[in-house]
Amino acid sequence: MASHNPFGKSRSNLSNMSDANEPGRPSVPSKVKFSRRTNSGRYVSYSRDDLDSELSAADYANYTVHIPPTPDNQIMDPSISQKVEEQYVSNSMFTGGFNSATKAHLMDKVIETETTHPQMAGSKGSSCAIPGCDAKVMSDGRGQDLLPCECDFKICRDCFVDAVKTNGGICPGCKEQYKNTELTDLVDDYGQQRLPGPEGSSGAKMERRLSLMKSTSKSVLMRSQTGDFDQNRWLFETSGTYGYGNAFWTKDGNLGSSKDGDGEGVEMQDFMNKPWRPLTRKLKIPAAIISPYRLLIFIRVVVLALFLTWRITHQNPDAIWLWGMSIVCEVWFAFSWLLDQLPKLCPINRATDLQVLKEKFETPTPSNPTGKSDLPGLDVFVSTADPEKEPPLVTANTILSILAAEYPVEKLSCYVSDDGGALLTFEAMAEAASFANIWVPFCRKHVIEPRNPESYFSLKRDPYKNKVKSDFVKDRRRVKREYDEFKVRINGLPDSIRRRSDAYNARDEIKAMKMQRQNRDDELLEPVKIPKATWMADGTHWPGTWLTPGTDHSKSDHAGIIQVMLKPPSDDPLHGESEGFLDLTDVDIRLPLLVYVSREKRPGYDHNKKAGAMNALVRASAVMSNGAFILNLDCDHYIYNSEAMREGMCFMMDRGGDRLCYVQFPQRFEGIDPSDRYANHNTVFFDVNMRALDGLMGPVYVGTGCLFRRIALYGFDPPRSKEHSSGCCSCCFPRRKKKSNVSEENRALRMDDDEDEEMTLSLVPKKFGNSTFLIDSIPVAEFQGRPLADHPSVKNGRPPGALTIPRELLDASTVAEAIAVISCWYEDKTEWGTRIGWIYGSVTEDVVTGYRMHNRGWKSVYCVTKRDAFRGTAPINLTDRLHQVLRWATGSVEIFFSRNNALLASPKMKLLQRIAYLNVGIYPFTSIFLIVYCFLPALSLFSGQFIVQTLNVTFLIYLLIISITLVLLALLEIKWSGISLEEWWRNEQFWLIGGTSAHIAAVFQGLIKFGFGYEVAFTLTSKSGGDDVDDEFAELYIVRWSSLMIPPITIMMVNLIAIAVGFSRTIYAVIPQWSKLIGGVFFSFWVLAHLYPFAKGLMGRRGRTPTIVYVWSGLVAITISLLWVSIYPPAGSTGLGGSFSFP
Repeated sequence: MASHNPFGKSRSNLSNMSDANEPGRPSVPSKVKFSRRTNSGRYVSYSRDDLDSELSAADYANYTVHIPPTPDNQIMDPSISQKVEEQYVSNSMFTGGFNSATKAHLMDKVIETETTHPQMAGSKGSSCAIPGCDAKVMSDGRGQDLLPCECDFKICRDCFVDAVKTNGGICPGCKEQYKNTELTDLVDDYGQQRLPGPEGSSGAKMERRLSLMKSTSKSVLMRSQTGDFDQNRWLFETSGTYGYGNAFWTKDGNLGSSKDGDGEGVEMQDFMNKPWRPLTRKLKIPAAIISPYRLLIFIRVVVLALFLTWRITHQNPDAIWLWGMSIVCEVWFAFSWLLDQLPKLCPINRATDLQVLKEKFETPTPSNPTGKSDLPGLDVFVSTADPEKEPPLVTANTILSILAAEYPVEKLSCYVSDDGGALLTFEAMAEAASFANIWVPFCRKHVIEPRNPESYFSLKRDPYKNKVKSDFVKDRRRVKREYDEFKVRINGLPDSIRRRSDAYNARDEIKAMKMQRQNRDDELLEPVKIPKATWMADGTHWPGTWLTPGTDHSKSDHAGIIQVMLKPPSDDPLHGESEGFLDLTDVDIRLPLLVYVSREKRPGYDHNKKAGAMNALVRASAVMSNGAFILNLDCDHYIYNSEAMREGMCFMMDRGGDRLCYVQFPQRFEGIDPSDRYANHNTVFFDVNMRALDGLMGPVYVGTGCLFRRIALYGFDPPRSKEHSSGCCSCCFPRRKKKSNVSEENRALRMDDDEDEEMTLSLVPKKFGNSTFLIDSIPVAEFQGRPLADHPSVKNGRPPGALTIPRELLDASTVAEAIAVISCWYEDKTEWGTRIGWIYGSVTEDVVTGYRMHNRGWKSVYCVTKRDAFRGTAPINLTDRLHQVLRWATGSVEIFFSRNNALLASPKMKLLQRIAYLNVGIYPFTSIFLIVYCFLPALSLFSGQFIVQTLNVTFLIYLLIISITLVLLALLEIKWSGISLEEWWRNEQFWLIGGTSAHIAAVFQGLIKFGFGYEVAFTLTSKSGGDDVDDEFAELYIVRWSSLMIPPITIMMVNLIAIAVGFSRTIYAVIPQWSKLIGGVFFSFWVLAHLYPFAKGLMGRRGRTPTIVYVWSGLVAITISLLWVSIYPPAGSTGLGGSFSFP
């Protein structure tokens, strides 16, 4: 039977078929070398002979030492436990990239302040007592020293191995024989117990089988002798069986045994007898609201059609040019409104049940007797690019909120992408990791919400409400003091780094001058030129961007950097002690994995901005932790609801959740002025449009606050995609289905529409790159992301308890591989950015990435939680807001002119979903017609004509019905979405402001880019650091000039002058045309009312010069207009005015 699993062949063959040697692609180094530098200056260099070799028969910690064996430096024994190796990895900074060796620099300290948490990089520990050795003593999960001898002689890992191997197992301290010479047993004796594996199976193999790190030869997707996926063999070796197409553990199976060991396992009958409880519920809009809503849409469509027909057949011969422009604009407005309104026909709400999630995944059951969490791994991505525009304190608070989130600590990992490679960001993250040692246990102990310290300590409500523990006041006071000191340290980092670098550079200059004097006795000395390097806290050069940019040390030219700030936690809970800063007796003090990543950048490579940085994180996390799900957050968006990750996981783990590509959360913002002058909350989009899309194939991806399925990002089709043909004509003209003998389980990882097309072995490196670590992690991530097979109706499920196995520990070769996959050359000749990961080619890479997933048949879900899931900041300054809208609109124009246009969507996308995506690419073009229509009232007043020949009853009735239906639709939208009428009106106002400024500029920029090839520059939106304590909304009143302001200002001034001219002409007219004046003035006031927030923003703070300038400008314009009409009145006018007549 043919198999479509592309990952079945030996990994050694992949390297031979790699396209690394193709013309035009940089050659890949044959081996990765990495070294360590100790305090004494000793370098230890490691290399792996072949990254692409067959690793299934050996462990991943396979090194060769390139210095002569000495008592303090021996070849690592592969049988040594990786726990001690992980301690070294977490204290080392890994750097490398194209044409450079991967080095692991042992960090004596990461920050100036002392670190105490055992997971923290650079944490202090006892030094080895062997003379000449400066390594740290082995330690357990609490940071306590592991002393193998009863005499408590302190010895490091390398010296202990040397004593066992070469010294006969004699303790260097008491000269007695070690009672225990196995380091693995030594670690277990100190409380680091492993979860016992099934009876009759190897514990190490079972751990590796469902490892969260990487798959080996005994991975969960077993291979047959032919190299293909063998489902029967997998079922046999795991004692699984089928129940309506789903695997579950048998009565006498390994993982199905009970605590008492009586062999009472899980049977399908147990699932049948037990009532199945869903994790989520779909809440439909009441019929009393949605039915009138749909009816009004239909009525308005009919009225618009009749109105446009009447307008076209009733021309205005007195001003045919005015009539023609208005007709074109009105037809486009009707088309644009239809595109926006049709996807809103099926809005829905959803709800989650966290209690059911806990019962299914974290409660002791026969398949999970220990009650350990069976939830899948989750990797959180935080992206930042410039510490000047994105304050490190804001990013640090976001990191702290992630580390304190309510998700299994051992399943949670956080990756920080620093695309600027700044030492300031690096040390700020290290400070955040150090402060997390206090903040995270405090949050867990007292159930703190929100878990962003800046937001929590700034709450205006009573912080003691619902707090029952007697020591809460004392703990809160202590933590508040520590946080204040933490903020001072963060704010002082720029000066600290600058002073430190100046001191080290001065020292190097003095040394260079001394050397020059020694070499040249009497010769004239030339000035010594020393590179102005940036220095880290341990006295070594920073490998990233220097304060004074130089070669290999600038924003666009630096090596890749990976630093494990917090090493992976132990698998079992680690409770604190009563003695110390806080009483943490019953509190788990473990912290999630925290990794700093700065991808390599080199001249001549297109790094693709944020999308490229996110793809680098996808690959690095796949190698290091391989969480089945990915949550991406902007650096200024923190977790406001600590249960948000669990709520998103309810959708992914529910029945049918394996077809969900992502769960999008709404964006909520803080620090916005109470009136929301520029519609920064964007509630109409997040609470109306997104809820409506949730009733179709799901909401669009909006760039942050999104929980992804890793497999969906890899470009695979959803499971059972052939059963869900959702084309617009599928009901009338169904496509003929091809028969396939391949089971759906074998086709879980399918990337091609044709079922008979197999992803051959040679195509795997061409799609994903030549990293075998990354390729082997794909089927593991797919399996772990499956829903729980706890009911016959759950398709493509996984057995209960399958993810309770501890993940493998980090070793140096794993981090070295992560350095390789974030190098600048890795994506060459691959499909990263074109089909896999975040999609390149647009400044709004988020929308394009979501569109590609929906286009392959995936669905998404909109998760609105009772307590906001995430909160962030938004630019409240007018100029910043316009530039933000400009970037969004520019991306939409790029989408329209690209292959991502919804007109080219596949049949898998539903018709209404396609219309919604089509509107995303078309809406900026409405600005062309909107600007013309905003000038029409002024042209009407100047010319004395109107868009219709006369304001007859038919025109007014049509206008009245269209207006009334618009208002009623708005009221019903407010009813089912929960927004306020003021928010709806603010959105209407900013629609016109943005349409007459940023949108029109985006159209011209898009036309220039695709017509002349000129690339649009990306402007980073500034994130507020909240430093101005005198006025929280000081940014609101700052007026910064931008060319985007010219069209709205022109529209306002022209309409004001036109009103004055229209009144003057009517007053002096022999036969005043009051009806035409009223029509023109009405529409002019409609334009000015929408532009009122813009005018208010230009005036700045009350009492300042801009207010006077613009008020006097308007008065002068009106005065001049009246004076001109008075001096040159219309011919034949006999008096001031005339008789008032209405049609």
